[in-house]
Amino acid sequence: MSKQGQSAPVEPPGPVPSGGVIRVLRGFFEGLEVPVDRDWIVIGRGRGADIVIEEPTMSRAHAAIGFDGERFFVQDLGSTNGTRVNGGSEQKAALKHGDEVQLGKLLLKVDLPVS
Repeated sequence: MSKQGQSAPVEPPGPVPSGGVIRVLRGFFEGLEVPVDRDWIVIGRGRGADIVIEEPTMSRAHAAIGFDGERFFVQDLGSTNGTRVNGGSEQKAALKHGDEVQLGKLLLKVDLPVS
């Protein structure tokens, strides 16, 4: 807190490294590739999602791929069927190049820039 009782402004996470891609490995949109070009990308079946995938086993806002200035991560957004990273159920997990993320029956591969 500052002297006047106000919180310091939160700094933006910084530029997202270029070259990241989310690739659909299994599901209706198999083969689809989407660039990871923002620090917060919501994936779901609802119109408010950044990546809308009409998959009945996904929630409207199922999960998000994020970048915190240092690393990429996936965060479940309270989905019904959960989010799995490399087979393990996760609420929030750091991502690395080649990780597989499952949202309902949809299987994604995350290709991230190698630092």
